[in-house]
Formats: sequence, structure tokens, C-alpha cells
Amino acid sequence: MPTHQELDEKSLRLHQLVASKVRAHPELLERAQATLKHWRATASPRTFSYLDEWQRWLDMDMDTCLRLALDTSQHATAMRQCSPLACLLSNADRFAFLKSWRESHPSLGTPHAPH
Repeated sequence: MPTHQELDEKSLRLHQLVASKVRAHPELLERAQATLKHWRATASPRTFSYLDEWQRWLDMDMDTCLRLALDTSQHATAMRQCSPLACLLSNADRFAFLKSWRESHPSLGTPHAPH
């Protein structure tokens, strides 16, 4: 079973991949804005502080937004847990990333159900 630290590292690596795509296609941030708007309409009010902060980040210039999203602080790590940027990868990109992650971290394996 992966540790919290391993899951946080995986999320950071995934966001680094997203950042590369956004730098090549800045218009993708419009999709993140749309995702955030949808989440706000359907999310629990307890999450609004995170959604508000993501909105502030997305309202900044692209480089600042990505720098904040890729920061290694505890706060940025927590923010990545509810990131609208993660939705910007295609299924093919996401599956390729996950396959590569599993291959480079074989000790983490896939969790098995108890017998």
C-alpha cells in the first residue's frame, strides 16, 4: 500500500506532466476554469476554501499558477488533492503516466483485496 508521501509524489509528477501540456497549450486553462465552475456548483461548501484558492491561482498568469501548483510545500500538496488541473490530461496520457509510475515503483504495486 502506498504511503501518503508516495501518493503526494505521484500527484506532483502528474501535475508536472499537466504543466508541460499547459505550457504547450495555454488554452487548456480555460478547461480548468470550467471544471472549477462545475465543481463549485456541485461541491460541498466545506471545499469552497480550496476552490476559492484554485480560482485565485487560475486568475493569475499561467507561470505563477503553475509555479504554485508545482510547489513542494505542504499547502501546495494539499491543493493538488483537489486540483482542476488534473482533469486536463487525456485518458491516454493519464493511463500512460499511471503505467509508467507503476513500472518505476514496483514495490508499491496494486492494492489487493483481503482474502
